[in-house]
Amino acid sequence: MLDVTTTSDGACPLFSIIIPLEFHRGQWEQSWLGWTSQTADRALYEIILVVPPDFTGQAELNALAAGQARLEFADSAHDIGLCAVGAARARGRYLFFTESHCWPEPDVIALCIRAIDDHPDWAGFSCRSVPICHNRLSEAEAAMYQADIEFGMKQHPWRKVLDQCFVTRRDAYQECGGLREELGHFAEWVLAAGYHARGYAIGYLEEARFHHYYIGRIGELKTFTLDFVEGESRFLSEDRRDPGRELIEIPFEWTDRDDFDRQLAFNALNALMRYSLPRLGWKWPREERRALWRWSGPALFGDLRARVAASFAVAQARLVLTALTVVGSRDAIARWMKSYIASLIHLQRLACIRRLRGHTISAKKLLGDRVLGQLGFHELESAAGHAFRWSEPQAAVRIKGAPGRNTVCIRCPAVRESLDEIGVQFYLDGAPLDRAAIEIGLDRYMLSLDLPQTGIAILAWACPKFIGIGDARRLGLPVVDIEVNPNARGSAQKDSGLSAAISSTMVVSERN
Repeated sequence: MLDVTTTSDGACPLFSIIIPLEFHRGQWEQSWLGWTSQTADRALYEIILVVPPDFTGQAELNALAAGQARLEFADSAHDIGLCAVGAARARGRYLFFTESHCWPEPDVIALCIRAIDDHPDWAGFSCRSVPICHNRLSEAEAAMYQADIEFGMKQHPWRKVLDQCFVTRRDAYQECGGLREELGHFAEWVLAAGYHARGYAIGYLEEARFHHYYIGRIGELKTFTLDFVEGESRFLSEDRRDPGRELIEIPFEWTDRDDFDRQLAFNALNALMRYSLPRLGWKWPREERRALWRWSGPALFGDLRARVAASFAVAQARLVLTALTVVGSRDAIARWMKSYIASLIHLQRLACIRRLRGHTISAKKLLGDRVLGQLGFHELESAAGHAFRWSEPQAAVRIKGAPGRNTVCIRCPAVRESLDEIGVQFYLDGAPLDRAAIEIGLDRYMLSLDLPQTGIAILAWACPKFIGIGDARRLGLPVVDIEVNPNARGSAQKDSGLSAAISSTMVVSERN
């Protein structure tokens, strides 16, 4: 049992209550009263009020909290950054994170002490959030977020950190990297993933209740949403391998972001034109016309069409939601609020990806460590125990090697006729690759390439379409992986065993 009488030597309390005074929504005094009305011994916890530079209630704060709280002044203007500052300056064994528009019921500290005693396996726990609403928009906002909170606390395997009311052992918090200001409110998810990956359990103390004030303003809702997405984008753009990173689900806008890469699309379009014109002239059948439409859009416009469509969706949803707050039903408000948030998230992700393009690693599982981007590939699939991706009849990859001569190995399982009968043509930065630079093995192409001083180039190819049995997709080459080896030559004829493992009767070819 936790002996609260021996948890402190007079200098180090059991809990450090960390309250950032940003986004207080006019409720910070109510929050203060909640903490000074606790039934537990006041000596067991310290209250740290972290003050941002633009806080306007300094006189009232000094009068109300004098002698009863520590005032810590910080340069940060974000509540996650303020929480991080408060945690760094806290003295308690347990850190208690909350928000200045939340206030606890009088027995919260007492219940937390009991929970620590009853659940020694918990490295931390979140308390229950009880919504306070004052208009119909705030009711819809609360319903949406409460459903997400309930899902995280009771069903999701690791999304258990709720910064409205989160208690954690100091040592576990520090080991897991703490709250990172640059990630905004997405930092909650990253911290929770870090706890889970390191084997730390986070509980849910439902009987400890916090009242959370929902402001019910579209502008505030937008600010919070954009902040979360900005943090998500910064996280996904990082080249870090912290424990828990693999738990974060990557949104489709990030996994598919190469679909809007104009350089890759231009090289795929170039491969189509160079491959098809000598064979077909200008009388292209339907399949080639589809391919021309497929590549010309992203080659010419990149993500412009997607961003314009997303902008219209956001504008429509906000217009309707604004009108519904005046004359609409509660159900309609709730429905259009979700639509507005979803469209806003989609637009902001596209904007972040556009801003960060070329400066980040890809979020998608690529075809090799030396592949920086890829376009024109279907999802991973497997046959006979071997995993591969079908390319489209035209595809492009951005590769990185050493300046000068490199050998590129493209491994392709024989799921159709032999590779030397396919008739594929390769292009490096738009120029056709000489046949003498290509060696064809049983299950691989070996390409001898001269890369520029940057070591980065775009390799594209085109080939006839293949038709899988019962498969309507546009299929080109089945690719296991792509290796780039500076100044290296491999055996083009050595069979890896993929050819024998996968039946060649899976697909038939269609040559034009």
